[in-house]
Amino acid sequence: MVGPILLRRLLLRPPPSSAARLCISAFHNWRSYATTETFHEDREKRGEKWFTLPPFTATINGSALGKELSRNRSYGRDVITKTATATASTTSTTTTALKWVTRCCPELPRSLVQKLFRLRQVRRESCDMECSGEGVEALERPLKRVAAKDSMNVGDRIHLPISVQEFPNDKQELPNDKKECHCSEEEVTFIRSLELYKDPAIIVINKPPGMPVQGGIGIKRSLDELAAACLSYDFSEPPRLVHRLDRDSSGILVMGRTQTSATVLHSIFREKTFGASNDVIDDAKRILQRRYWALVIGSPRQRKGLISAPLGKVVVDNGKSDRITIVNDSQTLPSQHAITKYKVIGSPCPGYTWLELTPLTGRKHQLRVHCAEVLRTPIVGDYKYGWQTHRNWKPLAWSNNECHSDEEFPKRKNLPFDLNMESGSVSEKNPRLHLHCKQMVLPDVNLALQNVKLHSDSDLSELESLELVAPLPSFMQRSWNITNS
Repeated sequence: MVGPILLRRLLLRPPPSSAARLCISAFHNWRSYATTETFHEDREKRGEKWFTLPPFTATINGSALGKELSRNRSYGRDVITKTATATASTTSTTTTALKWVTRCCPELPRSLVQKLFRLRQVRRESCDMECSGEGVEALERPLKRVAAKDSMNVGDRIHLPISVQEFPNDKQELPNDKKECHCSEEEVTFIRSLELYKDPAIIVINKPPGMPVQGGIGIKRSLDELAAACLSYDFSEPPRLVHRLDRDSSGILVMGRTQTSATVLHSIFREKTFGASNDVIDDAKRILQRRYWALVIGSPRQRKGLISAPLGKVVVDNGKSDRITIVNDSQTLPSQHAITKYKVIGSPCPGYTWLELTPLTGRKHQLRVHCAEVLRTPIVGDYKYGWQTHRNWKPLAWSNNECHSDEEFPKRKNLPFDLNMESGSVSEKNPRLHLHCKQMVLPDVNLALQNVKLHSDSDLSELESLELVAPLPSFMQRSWNITNS
């Protein structure tokens, strides 16, 4: 009862002197300390043990930042007056308790985290800020149950059952058939040799032909799991896919190294399609530019042009597979707007033409269908959309000089993952798909994230871009040499 008696005496006294003020300050400090100590002692008596996550901090809204980057370039300087407000919104995003736990503990399965929330085993310790003579102090509050969809406030701490710390050890003891993807030293070296660019936000590789980007039925190894095993380096998060390439195509593939950068890139790729659908097709205004090289059979009527043809999916083979086709009547089949720019970059060999294709929208098989059904020039090696043309396929003859140069070309028969980068040129009976993402221009996401973290009102309208170039695979380079000889 010493505390209440002392408080009553202090309240009944005249205005305190400086010494008395010091006494009051010391009393409040003692009371706060005693309360906190008692709280923790009571928690220990109850036998409660928790695994505490770092305090929540304001995060960047990756989706809003990606939209801002795209629209600042797409719609010109007239949006600069709104940049400060838009940029500020990128740093104030609502984060739920579930998202914060999965972000702090990426090794925990999402199903386990959701189960902890359902069983009401997750607690939150709110942190309120109080101003005092010595500055701003954080006041800890008792633990309270928190739901998965509850919003986090700055300074809040999430407490999980201490048993979750044992999960990583249990994960290492899984059966061999359920372990994570493990690669040999040779395989790791090969995957890392595909890197074209890397910074703290993104990693870019030159995807080899024949390797699927994502897993599925009948797929043993895919690039997303190989990237997690070989390209994570010292990052706690694995690289994340932000767009796709067909299994048989090759070229530039971009991945986000963090959840925030991946969200920014996702938004940029979505805004590319949105901008094209709103007639923003000027190269200078498009923040994301992708240029593919393709060898096609035949020659288009015009050397350059713009293809605008909606695409839809039809089911074939009694539902066993599907294909994309041009939709002339949207009332009979759902369709998506698709736009492609093209220009001839070489046609020295009769019957073949090299095209540069620039997709302004990102639809499945867009370039292959536009070439086959609109230009009537299917891509070499595209047996799905150009099978009729390939029925009469005849390998292109070589000269003696070309044969000699081919013998000097180094052979790599034992590439990891059963990949073959050599065979499949136009000189063979079964050519491979000649479609390669050669060039890409995209904003410097790493620099944008740094600017937003340092200055919430930073101007991103003049942000520098990254220009990436991927060399052709060996068989396409050989076809280039043959057709241009």
